[in-house]
Amino acid sequence: MEHITLLLAIVIVTALVFDFTNGFHDTANAMATTISTGALKPKTAVAMSAVLNLVGAFLSVEVAKTISGGIINEDGLRTEVIFAALVGAILWNLLTWLLGLPSSSSHALFGGLIGAAVMSMGWSSVNGGTVVTKILLPAVAAPLVAGLAAMLATRLTYRISAKTDAKATSKGYRAGQIASAGLVSLAHGTNDAQKTMGIITLALITGGVIAPDADPPLWVIVSAGTAIALGTYLGGWRIIRTMGKGLTDLAPQQGFAAQTSAATAILASSHIGFSLSTTQVCSGAVMGSGLGRKGGVVRWSTATRMFVAWGLTLPAAGLVGAGAEFLTKQGPWGVGLTAALLVVGSGVIWKLSRRDSIDHTNVTADEVGSAAEPTAEPAGVVTTAIAAVTPPPVGTLVIGESEDVKATIPAPAPADPARPAGATL
Repeated sequence: MEHITLLLAIVIVTALVFDFTNGFHDTANAMATTISTGALKPKTAVAMSAVLNLVGAFLSVEVAKTISGGIINEDGLRTEVIFAALVGAILWNLLTWLLGLPSSSSHALFGGLIGAAVMSMGWSSVNGGTVVTKILLPAVAAPLVAGLAAMLATRLTYRISAKTDAKATSKGYRAGQIASAGLVSLAHGTNDAQKTMGIITLALITGGVIAPDADPPLWVIVSAGTAIALGTYLGGWRIIRTMGKGLTDLAPQQGFAAQTSAATAILASSHIGFSLSTTQVCSGAVMGSGLGRKGGVVRWSTATRMFVAWGLTLPAAGLVGAGAEFLTKQGPWGVGLTAALLVVGSGVIWKLSRRDSIDHTNVTADEVGSAAEPTAEPAGVVTTAIAAVTPPPVGTLVIGESEDVKATIPAPAPADPARPAGATL
């Protein structure tokens, strides 16, 4: 620690800021479905996710090794390059958070790192084989695999519970959702917290503080795990809303299937060192669970916006990282200007987010704020369709329900004309 220079300290702090944004950007991965189905209250869900993200950070360092010694050639790498990469990643994270798009924090980091390295040392500085095998291929395969698994798991859960009491089944699956959401949070800590560990370790190597190929020091693991846990606790409510309500309407069975499928894929990738995008995996699983339910609807307009954001993440963060590196190469004043631009850009995005505030009090509402407009596609399509074809439990009908329920579950004629109005049969 005594060899850490001022520039290196700035890079470490900036890396932890990125880790913090990663936390609130990716909270939706674990908790969006749990919150949208009512399995957990919003604040309880993000607190649970924060704790498990911290625990997960201590379980493995394989992904950190991939980042600190795999994507970029370390020879001749300057500390300023890492700083520029983080600037690109942070600004893209904040922009997509403002838009409520669950883009990949991982790919934002990789894009920023690649763009800054190319600007500094040329294309030869990038290990193309590692980028293809451990970033690009998993980016394509993982959401497809998780989506297919979630679709099959959803169909299986509905088939198993077809002849059981619907209310009891939903209660059981809500409990299962809590367990599976915890597993996703734990998996997220093993994968995403390590990315910041890898970046800080890479910075320490370039600064000569630790030897090449060294594992992340304990203080790096603790600080990275703490930063992502704090970001998770604050909750990325805008993205939670998109994941929980914008893609499809989820029942507890679907939420359980989606989270279990996503957690399995993330944990497997962490074990073999794939720096997977947990956002893409969880989004794919949510869409798969929507398709797996009979009559289920995926809102493809929202999904299309999300796909576009996925495709733009690497190049967009890379361009910002390259621009930031162009400034840092000019000397100390360039580093200072880059830092100032990061602060100003972050402040502007935060200010814009206050115009349409979303938090734990309205994250599950159909509209946000007094002047909010309804979502682009009507929410509740699947719920209404299911209600229309699902008969009520035998012998139970409560008069005085909402107009939607009256329309979909007509009341039988009472056997006794003298029965008081509003009675329960």
